[in-house]
Amino acid sequence: MALDTAKKIEIIKEFQRTEGDTGSSEVQIALLSKRISDLTEHLKIFKKDHSSRLGLLKLVGQRRRLMRYLKRTNRASYNQLIATLGIRDNI
Repeated sequence: MALDTAKKIEIIKEFQRTEGDTGSSEVQIALLSKRISDLTEHLKIFKKDHSSRLGLLKLVGQRRRLMRYLKRTNRASYNQLIATLGIRDNI
């Protein structure tokens, strides 16, 4: 369930801090959110795909840790990111 390169580049360009930034928390959270939404749609169709469900839970946990870090270090960027992605602030 990997993202295609064009979509990944588009997400990176939208959320990067500076030119060439591919590893900031904002970019990682945005990429994980896209993968999570894709996996969620997949699991709506294939309800018994338990290995993908486990992968989804791991991705959600990873995104949650990154969001907790971003909220602790840069609150303004965190608030802007959750507004843009439409993620709940439950951390």
